[in-house]
Amino acid sequence: MPENSFPSDAVRYSDRQDLSTSPSSLPPPNPSVPFDAGQFDAGQIVDAEDEPASILPFWQRTGKQNYVLHVLLFLITLITTTLAGLTWGGYDYDLSQPQQLWQTFANGLPYSISVLLILTCHEFGHFFATMHHSIRATLPYFIPLPQIPFLINIGTFGAVIKIKERIADSRALFDIGVYGPISGFVVALAVLVYGFATVPPVDYLYRIHPEYEGLRTIPLTPDAFSTGKNLLYLLLEKIFYSPSLPPMHEMYHYPFLFAGWIGCMVTAINLLPVGQLDGGHIVYAMFGRRVQRTVARIVIALMLIMGLPVFLEQMGGLFAYLLSLMTGREMQFAGMSWMPEWLRKISWPGWALWAFILLRFVRIDHPPVEDESPLDTNRVIIGWISIAIFILCFTPVPFGIG
Repeated sequence: MPENSFPSDAVRYSDRQDLSTSPSSLPPPNPSVPFDAGQFDAGQIVDAEDEPASILPFWQRTGKQNYVLHVLLFLITLITTTLAGLTWGGYDYDLSQPQQLWQTFANGLPYSISVLLILTCHEFGHFFATMHHSIRATLPYFIPLPQIPFLINIGTFGAVIKIKERIADSRALFDIGVYGPISGFVVALAVLVYGFATVPPVDYLYRIHPEYEGLRTIPLTPDAFSTGKNLLYLLLEKIFYSPSLPPMHEMYHYPFLFAGWIGCMVTAINLLPVGQLDGGHIVYAMFGRRVQRTVARIVIALMLIMGLPVFLEQMGGLFAYLLSLMTGREMQFAGMSWMPEWLRKISWPGWALWAFILLRFVRIDHPPVEDESPLDTNRVIIGWISIAIFILCFTPVPFGIG
């Protein structure tokens, strides 16, 4: 997901419609007008220390990069995602025994490499789009996530690029917004297809749960952690049907299936048409400011409807549990007994948390761009494809218990 940052000495903009203007075609300088190193002139980014970005080789258009930091964060994230892959795969490891950990480490790589490949392609989709439009941006910053108790740990908080300039026209805005999720989705789809096509025999699950071997079915316990199915997963499940396919409360043990599923979830969240998420960029560029504002408010309302009742129910249950501990008397919270069963089935408290994050930190309205010219037909088609991808990847209840 790209992150916009506008420093105090950011370049100024005029017309960005034509980036093909050659320096020789520009009018001669007027000696009576002082030179402004930060002026954006004739579609070119001019900097006091650099050549105009639009005539630089493409690999130099993004400005200075902190390569050491980018590589370091990537390597740390590779370690944390590999350790997460070991945990999800049912492999025991001990950080205090490096030799034993090293021998086990490779078992977590199928998961970590798959997840990082999806995130890398997503972020470089954004990055190359900024290069195409001569907009300076950083390389991806990968965000590692170490093992934290009571937290669903996939090993990373994702990745982000930082855009150093204001995006001045709707075409650039659309390209930067759309090519990240499409790139990540293509890789997530490939990982999922590979996972379905190469699903191991049921003996693989017996290694993790030897107690299942004597049973004819894989039991579902009330406290079992489970993942939800999106439309893409349901479709691939039909195409690649096999008796060895795991139920969703055991799917996370299969690295390619789980990594592809995570890639779909990341894609869907980024395609929410809110603020400066990728979906916000796309909807703003396709339909304009008014439609984006309206759609964003509808989406936030739906997220609250889908998340807040169950969130309040769980918080009430936690409060009742704490009161029971304090008073020594058993207490139960029944404040949400009115909730219809259909609403409970499509509810996930995480949507309420996401709605709060978007309202507080991302904002739901997309900032304006200077040039809101309509998109060409090819971009409109790609935009509708991205909307279809969102529908395929969206999971109403990504995680659940029981």
